[in-house]
Amino acid sequence: MTELDVAGQVVELVHRLAGPDAQAEVAVTRHDLALTRFANSFIHQNVAESGVSVRLRLHVDGRTAAGGGSLVDADGLHALVERTLAAARLCPPDPAWPGLTPPTAVRSSGLLDEDTAYAEPDARADRVRAFVDAVGGLEAAGYCRTSYRSGAFANSAGHTAQGRTTEAAMDGIARAGGADGVARLCADRLSDLDGATLGARAAGKARAAADPVELPPGRYEVVLEPAAVGDLLQNFSWYGFNGKRYAERQSFAEPGTAQFDPSVTLVDDPLHASALPYDLEGSARRALTLVEAGVTSAVAHDRRSGAEVGTGSTGHGMVGASTFGPIPRNLRLLAAAGPAGRPDGGADVTPGAVADGDTAALVAGMERGLLVSDFWYTRVLDPKSLVITGLTRNGVWLVEDGVPTRAVRDFRFTESYPRALAPGAVLGLGRRPVRQPDRLDGVWWEAPALRLAAWNFTGGASG
Repeated sequence: MTELDVAGQVVELVHRLAGPDAQAEVAVTRHDLALTRFANSFIHQNVAESGVSVRLRLHVDGRTAAGGGSLVDADGLHALVERTLAAARLCPPDPAWPGLTPPTAVRSSGLLDEDTAYAEPDARADRVRAFVDAVGGLEAAGYCRTSYRSGAFANSAGHTAQGRTTEAAMDGIARAGGADGVARLCADRLSDLDGATLGARAAGKARAAADPVELPPGRYEVVLEPAAVGDLLQNFSWYGFNGKRYAERQSFAEPGTAQFDPSVTLVDDPLHASALPYDLEGSARRALTLVEAGVTSAVAHDRRSGAEVGTGSTGHGMVGASTFGPIPRNLRLLAAAGPAGRPDGGADVTPGAVADGDTAALVAGMERGLLVSDFWYTRVLDPKSLVITGLTRNGVWLVEDGVPTRAVRDFRFTESYPRALAPGAVLGLGRRPVRQPDRLDGVWWEAPALRLAAWNFTGGASG
């Protein structure tokens, strides 16, 4: 059976077992994921998994429950409906049930690459070898992965949707002594991943990060490379543009207010790459502008949170939305106007702290500041103002008169992410967006390098 056949069969079972008035929505997804990992400059693991998931949400007699399973034979589907129906009868009444998605058109993204969907281990190993060869004898570690998703949705209101998508990603580091350099990229096609380019970038940054000095904490002008900007976008998504947190007044977002610099436009754009064209509730996914020219314009909603505020779903229904809220998971910071160059930011690769010409142009404008490669271990201190604390990693450099002059030991920072991008705080945007992979395939953050007037570093290597 196709995914749509399975979804339709579950809807029929619900009507047979729970009656014609029961409301059901079913999402069926086949997921093929393959991962090639390397460490100490050799491949140590190649794994692949293929599975089908069936998720049912059922509303009957004013009560709602959800269940899932992976068995798609008659017995497995029958058991899924029975246990979900039993759970619904034990749940409290659900007066805020938003109803089912009505029959609507869902357009496919069309982003499917057969070579990526059915990539053999050798194809990923070739990119790992190119990465390792390009680091020139340094230690290398990381992964190359490929993913294929095929899915369908059906509900008892007669709405159906289908889609297929592929994704490839590579994330690697090169190590010179105690210094690491990183390069990562997410793409629609495995052929878009150039292991040699990524390896050369990681190695150049690792060598340039050797023998770092310690600088005092303080507020520094910064250029954040795309990997670091990706952390900003991830936290904006989880805590800022989340419709549930907005409704609970736990978000900084104030639609209609100029909260960001006019150069900032943020768009959640799942059909730009590697996402099924519908969400878990069957709502069509589409580009949603969250910030336009500095003005906050929207937050993400599923059917429940959208009904609460009277705006409807924005196509962000997802597992866990009732607890964590609907999260935009394909966020793009639009690049500055001008020639875009290569989509991976790979043009003009040079050895050293500055990996490409796009970053170099921003660094050249700094009289004194810091070039930051990456953030990690970031944690929220205040969700309302989105004050974040975290650490730098994979390379920090002091910039003087537009030139990186020395490597700097890692900092701890404490910064309000919206304030760092507030009106007047953004001094420059790169022209080459780079898509950063998340730990989960289908989730990514795309941004160019970013120059900011100040970033609050609150601790150094000594405390």
